[in-house]
Amino acid sequence: MSIKESKRGEMGFVGTLTLIFAVLKLLNVISWSWFWVLSPIWITVCIGVVIFGTVLISGRIVKGKW
Repeated sequence: MSIKESKRGEMGFVGTLTLIFAVLKLLNVISWSWFWVLSPIWITVCIGVVIFGTVLISGRIVKGKW
């Protein structure tokens, strides 16, 4: 299997971290709000949106449409 191929069923770093935080929350080891327990997911989404927006805006600037 090459590096470019991904294995099905694998959880990445973000999924693993979210699962760990959720288990710790459910076992009352941490008293964080669910907002912070699920933060690896929404932080990743926010980073993706920022990167996508940056590429989109920079593409429009390079083409001279802005």
